[in-house]
Amino acid sequence: MIEDDCADNGIPLPNVTSKILSKVTEYYKKHVETPKLDEHATTVNDELKAWDADFVKVDQATLFDLILAANYLNIKSLLDLTCQTMANMIEGKTLEEICKTFNIKNDFTLEEEDEVRRENQWAFE
Repeated sequence: MIEDDCADNGIPLPNVTSKILSKVTEYYKKHVETPKLDEHATTVNDELKAWDADFVKVDQATLFDLILAANYLNIKSLLDLTCQTMANMIEGKTLEEICKTFNIKNDFTLEEEDEVRRENQWAFE
């Protein structure tokens, strides 16, 4: 990119908005600034986990965008954090509750839905 003269004009990130890039930068800053190994490692780790928990308390659209950005930018720790947050939102919910939470419309006919349920019976037990 630098050879293509993109560095002078900015580096394009077509899948990441400036709002989300700002959040990713905030995440990286916190994780870089937090000491890794010292005599208070447990305390530091607990504080970082608490910070992470607050960091992902965002609306669904922002969480989805953070997942996409973490995946696009190959940031494994952020992808793990955001995907775990999404999994926690799904855990223990019925199919109907999940569809309502994520605004998923069922476009199957009754016959198609019955067929999917038969083929994937293990998922509905």
